[in-house]
Amino acid sequence: MKRDFLICLLLILGAAGLLSGCGKDSGEQTGTENYSEESQESWTEEEGAVREENGKESRDKNAVRVTPTSEITELETGLSAVRYEGEYGFDTFLEQGGAASDADVAAYITSLLAQEIHMEGAPFGCSTLSVENQDGGYLFGRNFDWNTCSGLIVSARPQKGYASVSTVNMDFVRAGEPHLSKLPDSVQALVSLYAPLDGMNEKGLAVSVNMIQDSVSINQDIGKPDLTTTTAIRLLLDKAANVEEALELLRQYDFHSSMGMMVHLAVADADGRSVAMEYVDNEMIVIETPVVTNFYLSDGEKQGIGTAQSHTRYEILTQTLEERGTMTETEVRDALDSVSKDNFGEFESTEWSIVMNQETKELIYYHRENYETAYVISVE
Repeated sequence: MKRDFLICLLLILGAAGLLSGCGKDSGEQTGTENYSEESQESWTEEEGAVREENGKESRDKNAVRVTPTSEITELETGLSAVRYEGEYGFDTFLEQGGAASDADVAAYITSLLAQEIHMEGAPFGCSTLSVENQDGGYLFGRNFDWNTCSGLIVSARPQKGYASVSTVNMDFVRAGEPHLSKLPDSVQALVSLYAPLDGMNEKGLAVSVNMIQDSVSINQDIGKPDLTTTTAIRLLLDKAANVEEALELLRQYDFHSSMGMMVHLAVADADGRSVAMEYVDNEMIVIETPVVTNFYLSDGEKQGIGTAQSHTRYEILTQTLEERGTMTETEVRDALDSVSKDNFGEFESTEWSIVMNQETKELIYYHRENYETAYVISVE
């Protein structure tokens, strides 16, 4: 009986994916608009390239506009993009009480797809900054520092909730047999929606998770529904329009840090408010700050605990903000470059850097510290 129900559910989800344009066999291609003459030549009409001039003087001249489709499309080795439209079961996930661990999240996805899914990971480093944009509005910059991995940019269009663009380290997700990469693109996209590490929604709310090197983790248990780190990010992208709404939403749940890591969340909105949300002794503390790296910012005995290098990155970004006051997109890019991993001689890579324009609702991606090539993806 249960097997028949799951098979029927899988068929329904598959049909819904095809109807919404989310299926590998849809025949769609990722659209691109290249802003530099040199790289225009490398994108042919057969690849679905749509070209237009760059109207922003402060934007990287080598920026390539990408319009994700339901087919997972590789932008370059280790970085791909996809769009998912329609229902992905997140409201039901919340209504049934959420999940207190990555294993529970994976079990829920498995129940949706009748496909075994696992979620796991390892420590990572990050840097974020929020700054007023010289061209109007605000910018949010983000580095994700880890080992070489497979990054997936996911453009989500839920039936209920805000549209968003988020980034997933697909090395943190795996399936049983067959391998995750062998599953239909619609299935890979749905799974990735439960594992975002950063992103921005149509209201200009930007979110990032940053690890803190500490021996403890977060496991609230006061009788509320449960969220893990990645499902908390999904919640904020889907439901929060600004920082205040984000804080109110998180207060309604017991938070459990994914992968057993201590983390804090950097959250910034289109009105320029930027905060770090930390959990000390399982109590949420909110710190108003434009810069977040990988150490505790809250007052008390935990303040400053984290890696020495994260203090250096924090100081560099703070000094940059103090000197400039306001910045352009390319200046935020350069600030992220100044704290990327190639400056510190470590084995990790800055796998992706993002400049999120909270006014235009665009995310500008740079991959593996190649700041000569940019991919622009619009939330709306």
